Amino acid sequence: MEEPGLDIHEWETEYADLEERMRDDPADALFELDELVARMLVAHGFPLREQEGETEIEPETIREFLEARRITQLIGDAEDVDPGDIASAIDAYRELYEMLLNRDTG
Repeated sequence: MEEPGLDIHEWETEYADLEERMRDDPADALFELDELVARMLVAHGFPLREQEGETEIEPETIREFLEARRITQLIGDAEDVDPGDIASAIDAYRELYEMLLNRDTG
């Protein structure tokens, strides 16, 4: 049986490793941030896409994630992305990370 705090510890360690990259190369850090937040959302029972016709508990959470993911995918598609959009995506991932982490530790 896995310890309940194991995921939390893993997420905190992974996020701490990403913090310097977020400052030094934010566009590159987006990919790993997306992956981390996606795993956390799934672990908390959130869908990774909006589901039409279904009532979601926190639709804004999913929309925030999807917008950050859209920006991340533009970078992956070698699109020219405004630095302000990159900063917005970083902020969105950071807010989602903190919200999800606080659900476990709060």
